[in-house]
Amino acid sequence: MNKRQIHARLIEQGLTFRQFALAKGYDPRTVTQTVARWAGSHDMPHGRIAISIMRDLSKQLGVELIPGLLAHPLAHAS
Repeated sequence: MNKRQIHARLIEQGLTFRQFALAKGYDPRTVTQTVARWAGSHDMPHGRIAISIMRDLSKQLGVELIPGLLAHPLAHAS
């Protein structure tokens, strides 16, 4: 799923990237940068914050954005 598709799914839920970020305690700019970098990728994000953001977005949207993300050990750490 690419950045635009993720954005569209959030809008369907009445959210923007900013609203999602603030609700989850992330910096809004970090969320947009992370999504821009890792959306549509098959590689695991680098760093705990990026993994957490993509994990929380996956849970919010009900779809695993990066294959294997939800099974990754760091995806379970908060």
